[in-house]
Amino acid sequence: MSENEIQEQDDGLELARKMAEEEEGLGRQPSGPAKWVIPTIAVLWSFFQLSIASWLILDSTFIRAIHLGFALLIVFLNYPFFKKERFGLKFLSAADRIPMFDYIIAIVAALSAIYIMLDYGGITMRYGAPNTRDIVVGLVLTVLLLEASRRVIGPALPIIAMFFCGYAFFGPYMPDIIAFKGVSMNRFVGQMTMSTEGIYGIPLDVSATIVFLFVLFGAMLDKAGGGRYFIQLALSLLGGFKGGPAKAAVLGSGLTGMVSGSSIANIVTTGTFTIPMMIKVGYPPTKAAAVEVAASTDGQLAPPIMGAAAFIIAEYVNVPYIQVVKAAIIPAFASYAALFYITHVEASKLGLKGLPRAELPPFFKTLIGGAHYLLPIGMLLYELMVVRHSPELAAFHAIWVMAILMLVQGPVKAHLNKQPLGPAFKQSIVDIFSSLASGARNMVAVALATAAAGIIVGVVALGLGGLITEIIDVVSMGNVYLMLVITAIASLIIGMGLPTTATYIVMASLTAPAIVTIAGYQDWVVPLMSAHLFCFYFGILADDTPPVGLAAYAAAAIAKSPPIATGIQGFMYDIRTAILPFMFIFNSDLILHNINSWPQGILIFVMACLGNFAFASATQNWFVTRNKFYEFPLFLCVTFILMRPDAVSSWLGIAHNQRYWTYPIGLVLFGLLYIMQRSRVPKPAVVSAA
Repeated sequence: MSENEIQEQDDGLELARKMAEEEEGLGRQPSGPAKWVIPTIAVLWSFFQLSIASWLILDSTFIRAIHLGFALLIVFLNYPFFKKERFGLKFLSAADRIPMFDYIIAIVAALSAIYIMLDYGGITMRYGAPNTRDIVVGLVLTVLLLEASRRVIGPALPIIAMFFCGYAFFGPYMPDIIAFKGVSMNRFVGQMTMSTEGIYGIPLDVSATIVFLFVLFGAMLDKAGGGRYFIQLALSLLGGFKGGPAKAAVLGSGLTGMVSGSSIANIVTTGTFTIPMMIKVGYPPTKAAAVEVAASTDGQLAPPIMGAAAFIIAEYVNVPYIQVVKAAIIPAFASYAALFYITHVEASKLGLKGLPRAELPPFFKTLIGGAHYLLPIGMLLYELMVVRHSPELAAFHAIWVMAILMLVQGPVKAHLNKQPLGPAFKQSIVDIFSSLASGARNMVAVALATAAAGIIVGVVALGLGGLITEIIDVVSMGNVYLMLVITAIASLIIGMGLPTTATYIVMASLTAPAIVTIAGYQDWVVPLMSAHLFCFYFGILADDTPPVGLAAYAAAAIAKSPPIATGIQGFMYDIRTAILPFMFIFNSDLILHNINSWPQGILIFVMACLGNFAFASATQNWFVTRNKFYEFPLFLCVTFILMRPDAVSSWLGIAHNQRYWTYPIGLVLFGLLYIMQRSRVPKPAVVSAA
């Protein structure tokens, strides 16, 4: 590799890291004593969250208020008003210091957030009839929350929130079909800032009590070296197979994504290793980056941890979190199995091989060398799955195990390498505090997304819910299929400018009840869990939807590929995920609804994987060899039969409880396609002669 190529690769890695740092809350880099202000606040925030998970008992409204106060404080101290200097006002874009202006705004924002706690008794007594001070503080909080969201997330969420606020006030002047009775200022402020139906609603509560701890756990695991261990383990296991680095990227990104919750951070952690290796064995840069994008964005689908939105689903649907994990497990693993299959198809198309075993880390040595990283994850799984503790308590126990691991890991390595223990122990302490600060910074975007999305949820709760269902019914002409397509497209468009969690909250509050209601009009029972997972899936898919998908830009920076082309290719890989929500809306077996039998669940899982493989073969135009034009609809038929046995059985007049007997039809058709294509594969001798 030439010096120019090495320099370009380093530049790409640096750009990807900067994107990850921006997403993770690393904004200003002040010097002098000021450099300790933001990390100190972040560490205090982490200690507060750990306290309420263990020994500190507070009213849930107080917890939400303090959580939001910390987030606002960090945002205004950490992010300048403008990223670049404008209008000659340097203090609005200062990146090397914290201007006094932002200190004042940060304190005002934090105080307005905890105002509901400071005057809780008075606010409770005058709920519905706020005084002038309540209105002023409420409006200040709303404005500063939207401004903080703009600084961290971008303008999309504040604009959508302002649109809903405007609609709440100007509803009476709208056309008849979308007219709304409107609200007064008193009612608006009471709903948004004096109750738990707006900013301080369920999403912020989940962020404050559950999500923070999981994000902190992910930050600690990454700081300890867990992310690197997962990718090394995946490479040692799969790197030698056909297209091995791509398969390792899928496995490594899936393991890392379960705990990171950030597609960009996942790409920087795993893509740094896998993308150059994929290019080395022959993947074009665009496809190498796209594989990493598809694997990293779908990490939020993977149980048992999933993304922040999964915890909110549990609260909205009012079920234990383990039920969300149960519902998501088959679609998530079927999606990852199909992506694994796609990497094999791409390797077959390109005639690629794996990496030489000599260039790969030895499997058993790698496995044993990082086995200690499995202890906190094992504790988390044990708490969630076996003991069935609450998610926050499970995460807390996993965190203290992780802290002990971080504390002893450095000194043990130093002892084995015959180095002094003192510096190693000191570095372990520094790493623990660094991860506490990093976890809090990572949470800023989630906290603000949930709080700002709460404004939208609050407006809907003011009486818009029924009206929105009517509007969606009119737009979709009462057709549930068209309504789902509209919802999916809207999620992808809105999600281009919003984090996954905010996209899910917005779309779920607007469309999830409508999906269930309109399907009910047609005597079609759609479980509420299916509707919420539908919105969740398309919120995640927006992460790599061109032209905005930031995940594609991060991977393209590492691979030195065109970002738009990378996003389009990644989206083509993710189409295999996009069909799953449509399938489980109509076939609730895929989310194990009312299914408690292990053999039945395993059968559904295997058939879902095979159906997804068939769909991937159709979209990638390859199975054993290149598809003929007439084979495309046959692959789609296999997909439908294996994923919708209920529909096929009803067409054939088979009783619903005997629906699984239609599976052999799909399997036979799949087998015939294999035989047809196998006969077209050139024999080895012919290939050698050519």
